[in-house]
Amino acid sequence: MEDFTELIPGLPEEIALQCLTRMYYGVHEVASHVCQRWRRLLLCKDFYYHRKQSGFTHKTACFVQSLPAAASNPKPENQPKYGLTVFEPSSGIWDQVDPVPKYPDGLPLFCQVESSEGKLVMMGGWNPGSWEPLRDVFVYDFTTRRWTQRTDMPSNRSFFAAGAYDGKIYVAGGHDESKNALKSAWVYDISADEWTELAPMSEERDECEGVFVGSEFMVISGYDTDSQGRFKNTAEVLDITTGRWRRVEEAWGGSRCPRACVTVGQNGNLTCWAESDPAIQVGACGVDLGDRTLVTGSAYQGAPQTFFVAEKLKQGQNRKLIKVGAPDEFSGFVQSGCFVEI
Repeated sequence: MEDFTELIPGLPEEIALQCLTRMYYGVHEVASHVCQRWRRLLLCKDFYYHRKQSGFTHKTACFVQSLPAAASNPKPENQPKYGLTVFEPSSGIWDQVDPVPKYPDGLPLFCQVESSEGKLVMMGGWNPGSWEPLRDVFVYDFTTRRWTQRTDMPSNRSFFAAGAYDGKIYVAGGHDESKNALKSAWVYDISADEWTELAPMSEERDECEGVFVGSEFMVISGYDTDSQGRFKNTAEVLDITTGRWRRVEEAWGGSRCPRACVTVGQNGNLTCWAESDPAIQVGACGVDLGDRTLVTGSAYQGAPQTFFVAEKLKQGQNRKLIKVGAPDEFSGFVQSGCFVEI
């Protein structure tokens, strides 16, 4: 691959950098093959933050979504296969992330996805063939359009809370391979590819949900090993600076599973997206994009998936849901999702 002395021959460095900063992320993979210097720049973390500070990153929602049946086999399968869908509300573009090479026929069932610094992180889940719990960690780079396998999770863990902050992924709760609920917690440093154990929560929390509120990691609801399905109305909050947890009483309506459907109101209270509209009361999933939220769900079990954009309004006003059309190939059931700023 040829290398250039100048970033763009004939242009001052500052102007050349601005040109590359404005380049749409969808062509980064092709551009990375132009020369060695472009490739180093496009893969550099500092360039990502330069694009972000300049306002040229793109806010997208990434969903773990059931794939349509193949045309050669239109009959419904016993277990649907899942892929990763990316939707950019500002442009209306829908796209499919390339399959993980280790799992070409579908993602691990109930895997968790988070993102950091424009990269997508997939963790855990169950082997789609054997239903064996997995510890796999894969990172997808949108510049190279490639998955890289990273250091495994320290132990088998399913249905856990997860959240991303400042280049790290925090996980807590869930259950182990014997269906025992967990209160342990770990943090994964993406750059260092290292897991570090955190202080445990005060109690077990299976099928809990994780959200970041500012720089605090909140683990919402869940249940103990001996009380499966009876969701707690409490939450625990990790101060990532001190590493200490604190308990929050009456944080969640205890009768409903919090996974993927938690929204944080302007006054800091936690509510459920399923309660915002009858069209998404089953399987509700919300992805906070900053100035808006992409919300999806169904009116009833087996009903078509409906997508809305919820605009954030002024204090005291209700969020307005605006329906979004999705192509047929992106209309499958959404299991979970995360925000990716590419």
